[in-house]
Amino acid sequence: MGNARRKLPAGPDPVRQRYERQFEALKAQLTDLGFFCKGTVLARRMRCGKAACACQSDPAQRHGPYFEWTHKLGGKTVSLHLQPEEAHVYQEGTAQWRRLRKLLARMESLSRRAIKRKAKIRPQLRSPQNGRISQR
Repeated sequence: MGNARRKLPAGPDPVRQRYERQFEALKAQLTDLGFFCKGTVLARRMRCGKAACACQSDPAQRHGPYFEWTHKLGGKTVSLHLQPEEAHVYQEGTAQWRRLRKLLARMESLSRRAIKRKAKIRPQLRSPQNGRISQR
């Protein structure tokens, strides 16, 4: 029976207990999150419309930085121009969003492994004679 997985021993499962501790630690990290928002904060340097301005020929002389927060809203890309003091707040918010997504991805991966272990999934074997699934 090369395909059959061995049955897990009765009693407390140390691996599942470890998963539970790790999951609780990740949940605790969620409480440390601050306000968050999706999107990206950009610092742009622009050329002006004056032909004689140094910004036209030298990229280092461009005007700015000008900050904007870009995000999706209802399937559309929306940009909001920010004052320099606002840009820092939005950068913190987008960093918190990335942290939240990372935590949720780790929690989902850990949950999947824990549920699989908890369910003690055994492969369903097909009988070669009739094609029906049998449990062994």
